[in-house]
Amino acid sequence: MSADSAPRAHHSDPAPDITPVVVRLKLSLLRNGLKQSAGRRAAYIGSAVAVLLFTALLLIALIALRGHAHAASLVVLLAVVLAAGWAVMPLFFPGGDETLDPTRLVMLPLRPRPLVRALLAASLVGIGPLFTVCVLAGSVVSVAHGPVAYVVGVVGVVLALLMCVALARTVAVANVRLLTSRKGRDLAVLSGLVVAVGAQVVNFGVQRLGTSGLAQLDGPADVLKWVPPASAIGAADSASEGSYGTAVLQLALTALALAALIALWTRHLTRLMTAPDGSTLQAADIRSGERKSAGLSRLLPPGRTGTVMERSLRYVWRDPKTKAAWVTSLAIGLIVPVFNALQGTGSLYFACFAAGMLGVQMYNQFGQDTSAFWLVAMTISSTRDAYVELRARALALLVITLPYAVLVTVLTTALLDDWPKLPEVLGLSFALLGAMLATGAWTSARFPYSIPQEGYKNVAPGQSGLAFMAILGGMVSAALLCAPVIAGTIWLNVSDGGDQWSWLLLPVGAVYGAAITVGGLRLAAPRTARQLPEILLAVSKG
Repeated sequence: MSADSAPRAHHSDPAPDITPVVVRLKLSLLRNGLKQSAGRRAAYIGSAVAVLLFTALLLIALIALRGHAHAASLVVLLAVVLAAGWAVMPLFFPGGDETLDPTRLVMLPLRPRPLVRALLAASLVGIGPLFTVCVLAGSVVSVAHGPVAYVVGVVGVVLALLMCVALARTVAVANVRLLTSRKGRDLAVLSGLVVAVGAQVVNFGVQRLGTSGLAQLDGPADVLKWVPPASAIGAADSASEGSYGTAVLQLALTALALAALIALWTRHLTRLMTAPDGSTLQAADIRSGERKSAGLSRLLPPGRTGTVMERSLRYVWRDPKTKAAWVTSLAIGLIVPVFNALQGTGSLYFACFAAGMLGVQMYNQFGQDTSAFWLVAMTISSTRDAYVELRARALALLVITLPYAVLVTVLTTALLDDWPKLPEVLGLSFALLGAMLATGAWTSARFPYSIPQEGYKNVAPGQSGLAFMAILGGMVSAALLCAPVIAGTIWLNVSDGGDQWSWLLLPVGAVYGAAITVGGLRLAAPRTARQLPEILLAVSKG
């Protein structure tokens, strides 16, 4: 028999397992990131220690809940919060895990299924998975009673952990184009706001639980214990009560949800690894942008005023630092009065906090221009030009702040059901907003400072004292400028029959705020026109 006629054996070597390689890659990225600088290493170690301490305290608290009548309701809600945290983590902290962006592996000959297994294993490396495991384990210990319940609990912890990391991976792959774009960087800048708002929500929830007890969690928990991954933790409680069929069904729900997530993740990953990159496609029609710009221009005043207003509003929408500052002010200005009103400890005058927070945006108006301020300086040749420039920036700010301050005041009034005081609080808000605009215009010309475009710092090195002096001094001055309106409010509230005249504070506050704004702009305009080179030098250091 010749060699040619011999049967040919077709051997297909199995694809090598890339899981160890990707896990080692994750560890190398962590190690090399710590070597970049001592500051980054110290920040990582400090955050790791803080997370570990918090994890230990939370684990002890969960174990201490063992035997509590409402422990199952609490741990079910805690599992839902954990899953929500894993879901939003890639959107607001895309730089937290370098392996979240699979497009870096697009040029390698990798198949989706082995890559999914490898990335899932790599997701289990880090502080986040350790924290999750400890919380889930503590939850199981708090509700499990008996050997069967512990076995079910161990399976539930594994399923819940895998579902959390798979959820994070699916969200990251589905939004990878967003996370690598300018909008993604905007989301990263806003991550601090998410933490701040989340902390307020948690604080509010803890206070409600402290006053009403854990019993009020039973209703939501009865529904959420069937929602993965909370159903995996609820299975341990069901097994403890002898409902083994219910426990198996809850585990099966989590397993099905995990399988669906992995399938969706694989589908998105396949499409991402095979689809053309957006940079190779035809750009959007430029005429569409021109039409949008023309539409915005038609709504604004003509001349320099409209042009400056449009530029300022575009800064709010497009510049990450400006957007972060605005969203933070809008959120905190709403959270403080509304949350205090919901807790029953608030005052209607807390609504003025919104006007104060938004008025701060008038401070350091030229800092957001950075070195491009020279284009603005070239158009200012007189005090009149400087006045129109500052007036237009104040009007752009009022487009957002004025209706928002009214909305927050009305909402707080509705929650407290104190409608007779609405006019005087609105008048106070308008007067405070006018004072903030006036002092903001003056400090913008007197104490300008640079805002770095990169990183999270809002003040250039060496200018922190200048920024602190400008903001603190301006806020104190604004409070002093509002003294007449504040004194009138106090007098009407303490005098006999003053309540029937309190409505006058609304027009008085509005007129006073407008007058003091014009006065502050006219006071700041000459200094702005005289010190254009000094302002340009100060705002160009970032």
